[in-house]
Amino acid sequence: AKGLVWMKVGADSAVESPVAKFLSDAERIALVSTMGAVEGDLILLVADEWMTTCEVLGTLRNDIGRPPVHEGPYRYVWVTEFPLFIGVDPVTGTPRPGHHPFCHPHPDDLHLFETEPLKVRALAYDLVLNGWELGSGSIRIHEPELQRRVFNRLGISDEEADKRFGFFLQPFKYGAPPHGGFAFGIDRLTAILAGEENIREVIAFPKTQSGSDPMTNAPTPVEPAHLADLGLRLLPPPATA
Repeated sequence: AKGLVWMKVGADSAVESPVAKFLSDAERIALVSTMGAVEGDLILLVADEWMTTCEVLGTLRNDIGRPPVHEGPYRYVWVTEFPLFIGVDPVTGTPRPGHHPFCHPHPDDLHLFETEPLKVRALAYDLVLNGWELGSGSIRIHEPELQRRVFNRLGISDEEADKRFGFFLQPFKYGAPPHGGFAFGIDRLTAILAGEENIREVIAFPKTQSGSDPMTNAPTPVEPAHLADLGLRLLPPPATA
């Protein structure tokens, strides 16, 4: 996001904020009224692309509303109304997959697939405990024509799909059964039960913030001969301004 704007609401819809001087009285009153804010409230505003804004505000809600992990009751919630597509690519104009292009669309929303794709729900589900995502899963597409339909909606032609995903599409022709899955984060649950704020505290051999492994000293330099065996070469990192 480009930045976070804060406004502290006072009496009679007065606001204390770095941007208050740019608002007329009518705009200030309308903003406070629209937000349903009262004296003592804090308004936080983010302006960016729709998905970026949702992600930033979601993080803010979690950080502001989540108590320390060792306090309070355990509160679970299932999230089941995920969109199949989120936002539109600004260059190609095609929708972007919410999770991945293999989630099965909700059967009740297939009629919206061509006309209003952003309203199509996915058969996907997350389990959340006290603001932590414990597990995630979905029902997968098992019909080859529906999978091609999703690829086409993402701007992937049948020819490109066969080239990139032929190994995946071909078996569907032989009658793959409906299937799905759910990945459960034991490490996250352990961290919550142990009262830790970071899952690295409950992982046997965690990586550092920079991605290195103190146990094995990885990553280590690769010998040129090993790269040559695989036909690979290392490129220098891009120059930064």
